[in-house]
Amino acid sequence: MSEFRKTDFHATSYRKPAADTSPRPDKAPHSDDALNNASASRGARTSDFARAASEAAHILEPTDDAKAYAIEQQVYARLTGVIDPELGRSIVDMQMVTGIDAQLRPADSDLDRPVQAGPNDDVYDVTIRLELTVSGCPLTEKILSDMQQAVQTYPDAILVPRISVSAMSKEKLSGLVERLRQARRENPFAPKDGSSPDTLIIAVASGKGGVGKSAVAANLAATFAALGYKTAAIDADIYGFSLPGIFGVRSRPTDLDGMLMPVDAWGVKLMSIGMFAGSDQPILWRGPRLQRSLQQFLSDVWWDNPQVMVLDLPPGTGDMSISVAQMLPSARILVVTTPQPSASSIAVRAGLSTLQLPGKVAGVVENMAWYEHNGEKLRIFGEGGGARVAQSLTQQVGYPVELLAQLPLDTEIRTVAEAGRPAVLTADGSLADTELARSFVRMARALWQSQ
Repeated sequence: MSEFRKTDFHATSYRKPAADTSPRPDKAPHSDDALNNASASRGARTSDFARAASEAAHILEPTDDAKAYAIEQQVYARLTGVIDPELGRSIVDMQMVTGIDAQLRPADSDLDRPVQAGPNDDVYDVTIRLELTVSGCPLTEKILSDMQQAVQTYPDAILVPRISVSAMSKEKLSGLVERLRQARRENPFAPKDGSSPDTLIIAVASGKGGVGKSAVAANLAATFAALGYKTAAIDADIYGFSLPGIFGVRSRPTDLDGMLMPVDAWGVKLMSIGMFAGSDQPILWRGPRLQRSLQQFLSDVWWDNPQVMVLDLPPGTGDMSISVAQMLPSARILVVTTPQPSASSIAVRAGLSTLQLPGKVAGVVENMAWYEHNGEKLRIFGEGGGARVAQSLTQQVGYPVELLAQLPLDTEIRTVAEAGRPAVLTADGSLADTELARSFVRMARALWQSQ
């Protein structure tokens, strides 16, 4: 963990702007565009954090300049819309803003005037004291950029932000983490009171390895995120973790006094044992420790209520699959197979596990269905495997199981993933204009609508 610098600021009373009590949006996105004003919606949530903020040591500097004090109040209000990307909470609600001081710049100041300031415009220098959760926070630049934008777009005066950054004290951080833990259940994805959880949980499974299960899981999660869904992913394939490589993740999650922040990559909040073990380190764990690792990923990580959670399961029907079914009884199994009978017959077993465990089969994906060469689809591994799996599962589980997608054997899926980007995305993070991406979009829509 990073070391913490203690910084104490004198607290004075202030009037906090009225909270935005507008209703939260439904859990389903309203379009394929990114969710509008997602940060503002999350920042406006009423919660224990808002109540804590009303008691926190924020500062509006006392001044005889009524306009300066009004600016401090308005800047404070505007900063409530700045969201910590890791925690998904307002920096004000989390008591990260510890001081705001607006000062009218003298007309004879040696400082350069902002280019947008006219000769008769007043210019206010606004000093903001910010305490980050840890020293060297990996998303500092994002937070600072959003703060500067909030201040500089103030409509009624020319404001020049000056942000002083430090780290929370150990005591303050411990208090924040404790409030985070109190704000959720031990396992935030477990149903309560017999109702379904708010999160669509998709466990991507296969009967055997080598069928492209992890590629399907990664691209499905990336597709949901690009469509505007708040998306998380857990690499539960402990022995064969590969999601960090596909998403280009080379950093470890931030540790906030024992609570881990998932790494955000391509719009997906991601956790994997590979972030801790290293890509070449073998994992030699047996059943109980496997179960504990999943429990920790669920209960010791701050997921911030995702709409969609994608799990990449190990192949087969071993300990981890059983643990997922027990801890996440509402999870839906997405079975991945390849066309040949030797793979499809084994894939049926993964789906049939739902007969003995909680959960339902969400559908089947046939990967490597063909290889396109000079406009011709070559069925290198045969054909019909996905349809056979879907038909067999439908007959045995007692409800329709659809073949949701047939995906090609495409070298670009591998080369783009090796460069650290899911193949359905362009370099700027938007959905690619390819048939592969469109296949995943159709799959994501079908899965969401099947809830």
